[in-house]
Amino acid sequence: MKFSGFGEHAIDFYDGLVADNSKAFWEDNKDVYANDVKAPMEALLAELSTEFATDFGTAKVFRPYRDVRFAKDKSPYKTHCGGVIEQGRGGGAYYVEISPAGLRVGGGCFHLEADQIARFRATIAEDVHGPAFEQMVNKLRRSGWEILGERLKTKPKGYDADHPRIELLKHKSLYAARTWEPADFLHERECFTRVRKAWRELRPLNEWARDHVGVSIRSA
Repeated sequence: MKFSGFGEHAIDFYDGLVADNSKAFWEDNKDVYANDVKAPMEALLAELSTEFATDFGTAKVFRPYRDVRFAKDKSPYKTHCGGVIEQGRGGGAYYVEISPAGLRVGGGCFHLEADQIARFRATIAEDVHGPAFEQMVNKLRRSGWEILGERLKTKPKGYDADHPRIELLKHKSLYAARTWEPADFLHERECFTRVRKAWRELRPLNEWARDHVGVSIRSA
């Protein structure tokens, strides 16, 4: 099925879920989730997979249920729907999400295990790959992308405080993201066009993550 936009009630569904995150609301509106949110997200990922999943990974829509085992917030449902194409967490990812905030896209290293962090920092510290990565990140930032991720407050062990890329070396994860507020485009073919264009801009970052960070040995 060709993606033609999210359903007209997709944002309303999540607005309602934010106000009433309960099983009763979910059961009363699960058809809206299935038809206006999940099915379009699956169609969007399927169509994008022909370009982005051929040599990178597989597509999936994340489950709508929250893992509340160790969380203070026991709300049972996520207030967004996310989809991703990746080989494994941390080694690059093409991400898309719909929520009351609108449409969000992102890519890079969303979570890194210890072995991935070691490879991430070793590559950034190099005189060849490090400056190239810095230029890549700066280009995304100049283009309007947010550069996010968990960071140390001080220098990482084994690196000098005056290293020219010390701010990048402080990262324990690093990804780029951007968001468009809710508007008519969400329910039109333009939504596909925006995601595809954004993911193309993220391709160098994701390919760098794939080639220099890779999947964690814990996932092997």
